[in-house]
Amino acid sequence: MNLADRLSDPIFAKVGAAADELGRPAYAVGGYVRDLIIGRHSKDIDFVTVGSGIDLAHAVAARLGRRCRVNVFRTYGTAQIKRGDMELEFVGARRESYRSDSRNPIVESGTLEEDIARRDFTINAMALSVNRDSFGELVDMYGGVEDIRTRTIRTPLDPDITFSDDPLRMMRAVRFASQLQFDIAPATFEAICRNASRIEIITVERIKDELCKIMRSPKPSIGLDLLHRSGLLALIFPELEALCGVDVVHGRGHKDNFYHTLQVLDGVAAVSDNEWLRWGALLHDIGKPATKRFDERNGWSFHNHNFIGAKMVPRIFGRLRLGMGEQMRYVQKLVELHMRPIALVEDEVTDSAVRRLINYAEDDLDDLMILARADITSKNEEKKQRFLENFDIVERKYEYIRTLDAERARRNPVDGNEIMHIFGLAPSPAVGMLAGLLKQAIKDCEIEDTREAALSYLIDLAAARGIPVVNPPAADE
Repeated sequence: MNLADRLSDPIFAKVGAAADELGRPAYAVGGYVRDLIIGRHSKDIDFVTVGSGIDLAHAVAARLGRRCRVNVFRTYGTAQIKRGDMELEFVGARRESYRSDSRNPIVESGTLEEDIARRDFTINAMALSVNRDSFGELVDMYGGVEDIRTRTIRTPLDPDITFSDDPLRMMRAVRFASQLQFDIAPATFEAICRNASRIEIITVERIKDELCKIMRSPKPSIGLDLLHRSGLLALIFPELEALCGVDVVHGRGHKDNFYHTLQVLDGVAAVSDNEWLRWGALLHDIGKPATKRFDERNGWSFHNHNFIGAKMVPRIFGRLRLGMGEQMRYVQKLVELHMRPIALVEDEVTDSAVRRLINYAEDDLDDLMILARADITSKNEEKKQRFLENFDIVERKYEYIRTLDAERARRNPVDGNEIMHIFGLAPSPAVGMLAGLLKQAIKDCEIEDTREAALSYLIDLAAARGIPVVNPPAADE
């Protein structure tokens, strides 16, 4: 098979010309070739040559001009060139061998065939020649094109050896299945199940990277379900694994919270690319195993699972190296508040109730509503539709209140200059405090947005803080 017609970017001819000048074969390999066949856009291109990849990178850079910079990583024998939004990586063909206690291979120079054989999956084990005489010719030793056609992920060599040598490849198989919506070949999946415990030699950071890629995929449930069924999830994410299963007492069971969570996650993913909103969906019921109770009269309950789940979020984020900053606090807020909109639609939707929700959620209210809508997974379509229609009412109500509050804020009947005059204050934090509390009181409808009400509120507020009136205002001033 020749794919020269798809190699339209001039960089391929330039790399080929540089390789010809050095008297070496050179190939585009790996993920770029896979994505080229699939029709998927890719910004990164890996090139393999027989010999020094660093030498080839310098030869290519010379053809790209003086401004082209080569980043050399001698420890790994690789070099990198950035060209616009593309990254070009150059490496010499190599063969690898492994020790049982490490995924880091012993690397030696090798042939193209040995380089291809060491790759993780058949869909990534193809190469495209860029040399002039063979430009665009595809090297496909393990049936990668056919596996793309059948949407199959399998290893080029014995899967048990592949996964035992580098257990991270098990996570990568799951990730590719989730990203590409391919199936893992039965023999390959069975090998993942047999070798799952090997994941323990992989660093948390690398596991986190693969998890995050699964979370960013079009349908994250595919990857998470595979992690569960393979036994990997119990090892890398025990809190999520704990959601699996249904307990039955006296014939009364609860829903499977794990598969409910996956359904909610996919619902969020269908409408939002926000990775942290997706994490909020994944963790929204994480507190349920710890709060699960059975009562003879009322059946199963999970009281306060939102608060318990919110307390679990920092521990989970810390262990998975997801960061402890703004994103963690955002996810924690979503987990804690995810039941508020549902509780709201079950009661009368009053202005004050909606305003409380706005004040709690602040700028994250829109995301909270996305999560709340996705959380309605009832099999009773009539009930589900009723909830969704009530959510529409809530959203119209809070848009109205937001508009009203903005108008009130603009009509603030007493400004900072007048506050300074009334109380004889110089510009100071006290002035800002009084103005801020007045503004909030009007926004929360504690007082009317009239001048008379604002002056009365300010004088009482100041008196409570020992600030006397120096210049009494006239009501019609």
